Amino acid sequence: MITLADDLGHLSYVVSGDGPPVVLVHAGVADHRMWDAVVPALAERHTVIRYDLRGFGESAPPVGPFSETDDLRRLLDHLGHERVRLVGASWGGRVAVEFTLTHPERVHSLALLAPPWPGYHWSADMIAYDEAETAALAAGDLDTAVRVNLDMWLRGPARTWDDVAAGLADRLRGPVRTSLVNQAAVGEHSRGATARDVAAVSVPTLVGIGRLDVADFQDIARRYAGEIPGATLVEFATAGHLIALDAPAELAAALEPFLAGRPG
Repeated sequence: MITLADDLGHLSYVVSGDGPPVVLVHAGVADHRMWDAVVPALAERHTVIRYDLRGFGESAPPVGPFSETDDLRRLLDHLGHERVRLVGASWGGRVAVEFTLTHPERVHSLALLAPPWPGYHWSADMIAYDEAETAALAAGDLDTAVRVNLDMWLRGPARTWDDVAAGLADRLRGPVRTSLVNQAAVGEHSRGATARDVAAVSVPTLVGIGRLDVADFQDIARRYAGEIPGATLVEFATAGHLIALDAPAELAAALEPFLAGRPG
């Protein structure tokens, strides 16, 4: 990966393919590698930019206050891209929303895959997950915290581990561990998401959700699709929360015509 250094550390990124630029923003339990199986199809017609959010993957944890929106703007400026297509998964989806609302002139189109909603009233199951993770981290039991996250975000509530594709848990375990190790620093310094009106999003928008995802996120996806003008909702029958891992071919098939909808 290539690094972009700054006063807070550095961001790591990788670029593939050629054509109109597409930026893929990973989930909060993953890193840029979650898109590995999707990139080859997209890179046939696009310049595909993947980066690790600060404190994830190979990007350094922050040492002071930072904004994910500013980080993305800085990366695009560094790469010389005035306008891009944005695809964000889970927390990365919320980063993409914030960037679109802050810099609408720099976004051609927006694809959101199971993004969170600031201030959402979580279900008892989600609260129990958060409490289990918090308890494990407080006890210094990182292995249990990793397992709690894999159970929630990869396996999900609707299937057993036998239903999850072989090897996915092993691929995700390292990124989850890194995210947990750096969680406190990121949480302390990130300016986070704001409860801004998504009705102000004015670019073509696709909202994706896995039918095997947590019920909260299915509800949230429909909320985004209902409140962003003209947004299209796409459901993935075989996917849980991390669509790019569970259904990469189906995701690429949905993204390709959407990304080609407006000339670069």
